[in-house]
Amino acid sequence: MNLGELTEVQMGYPFRSRLEHDPQGDVAVIQMKDIDNANLLHADEAIRVALPKGKTHHLLRAGDLLFRSRGRSNGAAQVLEGIGPAVLSAPMLLIRPHNVLPAYLCWYLNAPATQAQLAAVSEGTSVRMISAEALKALNVPLPSLATQQRIAQVAALADQEQSLLNRIATLRQRLTTHMLMKLAHPSPERATQ
Repeated sequence: MNLGELTEVQMGYPFRSRLEHDPQGDVAVIQMKDIDNANLLHADEAIRVALPKGKTHHLLRAGDLLFRSRGRSNGAAQVLEGIGPAVLSAPMLLIRPHNVLPAYLCWYLNAPATQAQLAAVSEGTSVRMISAEALKALNVPLPSLATQQRIAQVAALADQEQSLLNRIATLRQRLTTHMLMKLAHPSPERATQ
């Protein structure tokens, strides 16, 4: 099925002027910088603004996917429970799944094979861009709900494993550096031995 048949895809909120942080603002504004290289959303770091009246239909919901439509990385991040009032800013695209499990769709959009398909339909030379129409036309396999859940669970476990392996590598590097520094700068009592 096409992504457009499984979801609602729309452009993020088009702010008319430069965004200025308002500590009293009632909504967080999610921008590309609020999504890291692992496609994780960090809404707590987002700037806050006062949302104009009558624009509450732009508020994000748990299960929404936030798609970076421009730049080198065109991944998607999933909005989780407890985000609080937030809106997505343009040029990012909001994907609101209806007939597909959000975690499965997020995994599928971020999979290397899908990223290659998206790169093939991107436009622009200096800044790559994927239009909402090209995204809606993306073919998405739709296995059973149980299979979607299994895929999402295994993908989450694989991400956890990679995160732990990265943490172990960082700690191992620190330990090695510390031990080598101790050898390079021996204590006075060790120097006499």
